[in-house]
Amino acid sequence: MIFSSALYHFLPKFLSLFLGTVLLAGCFDQEEAKRPDPATMTSEDQSYFCGMTAAGHPGPKAQIHLLGKDTPLWFAATRDAVGFLRLPDENNEITAIYVTDMAKADWNHPDSGPWIALEQATLVIESQQRGGMGAPAVIPFSSSSAARDFIQQNGGRIVALDDIPSDYVLGMVDIPDNPDLSGFQ
Repeated sequence: MIFSSALYHFLPKFLSLFLGTVLLAGCFDQEEAKRPDPATMTSEDQSYFCGMTAAGHPGPKAQIHLLGKDTPLWFAATRDAVGFLRLPDENNEITAIYVTDMAKADWNHPDSGPWIALEQATLVIESQQRGGMGAPAVIPFSSSSAARDFIQQNGGRIVALDDIPSDYVLGMVDIPDNPDLSGFQ
């Protein structure tokens, strides 16, 4: 009688613990969200922050893929995508971030890539090169040697993503005058 009473007392706790462990293990065994491939930028894709077309601006671009979305968020400048990552309200589940590989892309026409994952890029900031809309650029390279070559010609410094100052990607910037627009009133 003592055995059955003890069993009756501990059985519900044991079953709860067992079922909880099985269910929790099932959560961790779920396959992670598949990393999407880089998308191809078109002349119709709009930059997330300003709504202007993302293509057509000089300097590196970025695309951020979100869980459950078929198309990425586009950024006319990599700087803007890094800024997006720093915003507290932008807590969507990111499945991939791709940036233009400036070791291989044309600075004035980088719209078609090639694309590399942001976490694989060597990043340069504070160079003389300006990105989209004439703002300071975060410049990604697929190799650190290409980044160092770029720095020798254009200045700047290599930084880790987390070491980019927030005011560099979120602060106000002085946009230089555009001589191509000087004739407009």
